[in-house]
Amino acid sequence: MRKFLWALCLLPPCLSHSFSGETFNEELLVRALPDGRVVSRFEFTTLLHGATPRNPQNLSVEDHSQHYTLFPLALGQILREYAVTELHLTLNAGKWNYDRWGYPDEPDVATGAALWAWMAEGSGPIARHSVDARWRDLRNALAGLFCASIASLDEQRTTSPARAFTPVGALPAWPQSLPHAFRHASLPSENVCTENLTPFLKLLPCKSRSGLAHLLNPHRLFDADWHGMGLHVSWHPEDGVQVRLTFQSVLDPLRAGTSRGLHVDWSLASLFDRTIDRACPVAASSRVVVTLPNREPYSIRPEPSSNDNGLGVYDLAEQPLPLDVGMHWLEPFQHGLAYFLPHPTIPSAQAPLSVRRMLRGSAQDHGALAISITNPGSAAVRVVYLETLPWIVYLYLHTLELTVDGVPRADLLEDISYIAQVPHGRAATLEAVLTLPARSTVSLHVGVGRAFLRYTEHPPDAQRGWELPGAVVVLLPSHSGNQSAPAGRWVSTNKGAVQRTAQKQGEGHEQQQRRIYTPALLVDPATPDFSMPYNVIIFTCSLVAFIFGSVFNGLTRRFVVLRVPPE
Repeated sequence: MRKFLWALCLLPPCLSHSFSGETFNEELLVRALPDGRVVSRFEFTTLLHGATPRNPQNLSVEDHSQHYTLFPLALGQILREYAVTELHLTLNAGKWNYDRWGYPDEPDVATGAALWAWMAEGSGPIARHSVDARWRDLRNALAGLFCASIASLDEQRTTSPARAFTPVGALPAWPQSLPHAFRHASLPSENVCTENLTPFLKLLPCKSRSGLAHLLNPHRLFDADWHGMGLHVSWHPEDGVQVRLTFQSVLDPLRAGTSRGLHVDWSLASLFDRTIDRACPVAASSRVVVTLPNREPYSIRPEPSSNDNGLGVYDLAEQPLPLDVGMHWLEPFQHGLAYFLPHPTIPSAQAPLSVRRMLRGSAQDHGALAISITNPGSAAVRVVYLETLPWIVYLYLHTLELTVDGVPRADLLEDISYIAQVPHGRAATLEAVLTLPARSTVSLHVGVGRAFLRYTEHPPDAQRGWELPGAVVVLLPSHSGNQSAPAGRWVSTNKGAVQRTAQKQGEGHEQQQRRIYTPALLVDPATPDFSMPYNVIIFTCSLVAFIFGSVFNGLTRRFVVLRVPPE
């Protein structure tokens, strides 16, 4: 098998389109940020033509054999085994700075691990075919596939928000099918490292031996100011099942020491310490896209294959290899001194909104959650604010206050949905539809309480505290008449979960949602003094050692009189 895969990577480019029913494309987007940093986004797309998700009503029947050539087999088996219609998994490290970097190319930049999926309800008396059982098994399977702590996303972290997330693809409507259910969970304390990148590369047909994936150097990627990987599976009736693997990073040429003075020059070799030596032979298209500046003078080498709307495109089928794209700025970076000044003057990027979120109060049993959302635009914006809190933190919803520049504005709150937490069982979910006036800052203030935990429920680093998942702000489209909920009908169940009815075939949500994630918060609940057991153990052991030593010496020693003769 290894010899076959190695021979496959050495096939000539003319055989790249010979795989019927499967298509693989890869693209690298590189663009400079206003503060001099460089953001890169790798996108690897595999399309299984004509494929459809598995009907959960047929889980009791043996599934037909899966034979893939380019489609990742390990992932395909998981999708078929648990009848997953749509799946999204992100593993990010760091904080995406919307104010300096603007809106990301990949919208899912939540800190830590985040997993959400759409699955139809199975039928029959078998309990393991239910959505909750398959959701649990799906988490365990993905945890083993990506070597991550995804299995920790248990029922205490699982929520089902109704408005903040809509399907990217379509949800099939099978005969006599039950509604599709949505499950979401996040773990902000999850760290991303090389052991997650290795299984990520194994899902690619050429691995990291050739193509754009050869640039995924862990020594450079994990040294970035921000980095994150993503897995996105969706179904499109006109095409089939699509799998997108993405890796996004923010690199700093000045910090890497590859620039000259205040020039923020960069190249593929300086950013990733590698060049593109050979193309992936099974890729239908392989491109490097560079965003070209509008005003600053620059030079780029080599010349792009094409220039379309300010984007320099390098087609690996037309470029001589090895390829090393380099950008040289003819003038010094005008904001380069901002890195060394105490108060940076770096210009702000065109972020749609600016969100601030913090916990107030010094008490260990209560406090307040303060959120401020700034709309710098000239038109009012409608958003959905989503807050998911673990059961150790609960909201006093009657204390919710909404103000604009200190003036109460309860009329800006159109709709609100709150699912209370269940101690040791379920997280709290707060969803609110807000209207943000133009050029204003809307502030929300709500009181919170903190539960008292058993000493066995505290994490090993109890004094550090608990990390709360970041909030999500979703921009609603302004052209829709009813924007409080996405297209489709939503049904509330008696368990607090929200389910969405199956769509007709062909009704996909191709428009990407614009979501803004806030950083995670650190909450310090009432914590016992775990040093006291240590002190008691040390004191007791010292006392026991003293008593035991004295008794042991008295029982085992012989005391004799030794007469010393005179000299």
